[in-house]
Amino acid sequence: MSEDARFEDGREAPLNIGALDGEDLQIISALAQDAVFPASEMTWRSKEQRFAILLNRFRWEDAENAAKRARAAERVQSVLLFENVLKVASQGVDRSDANTILSLLSVRFEPGEDGAGAVLLTLAGDGALRLDVEALEVSLKDVTRPYVAPSRQVPQHKL
Repeated sequence: MSEDARFEDGREAPLNIGALDGEDLQIISALAQDAVFPASEMTWRSKEQRFAILLNRFRWEDAENAAKRARAAERVQSVLLFENVLKVASQGVDRSDANTILSLLSVRFEPGEDGAGAVLLTLAGDGALRLDVEALEVSLKDVTRPYVAPSRQVPQHKL
């Protein structure tokens, strides 16, 4: 005899998703919105054509559940990895100060010719990163257990 699944049978699992087109990237952008990271946690390996950021991501996918269960909002450390990166440029980012804390607002893709294009990472405070890519291939992977957000609050945005 089989049983229906119960709520207690469910479990939270680390996020591990990828994007190969602009539509997929919108999902990663939404999940990474309001992530914070020190400038020192950005790495570009030009020979491997990889750019990565170790960020402290707000767990948007759990925000509603946290509110319903009256528990504090959570963050988790995640790696945001871009493959096929040909060039990296920044604007309004002091990369010489490794202690500068950056806040990610959005990630979007501007397509070019033959699958190439640019990934634009918009940061709070008028900062931005531009990654010229040969083809869009992005992943977002949680690498630690969730922890209580220092503010214990859901990020708020002015409309």
